[in-house]
Order: sequence, then C-alpha cells, then structure tokens
Amino acid sequence: MFRIVSEPITTGQLIQAVEDPGAGAICTFHGVVRDNNLGREVDYLEYEAYSEMAVPAMERIADEVHRRWDVINIAIVHRVGRLEIGEASVVIAVSSPHRVEAFEACHYAIDRLKERVPIWKKEVWADGEEWIEGSVISGQ
Repeated sequence: MFRIVSEPITTGQLIQAVEDPGAGAICTFHGVVRDNNLGREVDYLEYEAYSEMAVPAMERIADEVHRRWDVINIAIVHRVGRLEIGEASVVIAVSSPHRVEAFEACHYAIDRLKERVPIWKKEVWADGEEWIEGSVISGQ
C-alpha cells in the first residue's frame, strides 16, 4: 500500500496491509504535525505532492528496504492538504520476522521519503507562512 491521500490516515489499514503469519514484529512510524518549528509557533501545515511521481518513489523505497533487510511487507501513506496540530502527515508500517529489522527498515523508509519523494510542506504561523523544503530547514 503506497498512497497519497487527502483524508486522515487510518493506521489500522496500514497495519492490516503488512500483517503476515511470519511477522514477529510490526513497526509503525507516525509523522505528526507539531505546534512549533525553529522557534515559531505553528498554526497548521499544508502539504502538496506530485502524486504521479510520489507513489512510484515510495515503491522504490520499499524495494530498497526489501533488499537491505529481512522484511515481509511495507506500507507508506502520506497526507496532503491542510493538517492541524496533532494530525498524522505520514504513516509507515513495516512487518518483519524480527523487531530489529522492522525498526531499522522503518527508520530508513522515513529518511528516504523525506529525501526523495516529491512532497512539499508549508508552515503557517500567526504572522506569515513559508514553504519548508528538505530536512535541514525543517529540522525533521
């Protein structure tokens, strides 16, 4: 399951997508909108994505994960549109026979997603807004 969605992400669907009788571990990562960044109070975020490129990029990340770790399944869903504080912007689920591989693969997947997938974030504050690009600027 690799998707760009405009509605809230249902974590249970991602977990179901990666479940397997051979999985001894399912690791999830939730990227959640926080109320501050770089010393500013964040009111909300807006995300945009180039879906036609984003979904294949997510699939390539999954292929990399499968080559590097003994994982069974991986699912990645990213939300677009306006997101309020506390809402999940991205959820990743990884199943594996063992926990170490599941944790490492999940960590790798979110890092690669931020580096390679065409998704853009705009932070909105009380006194302005700015498109934030890349993990160096956003601190994520």
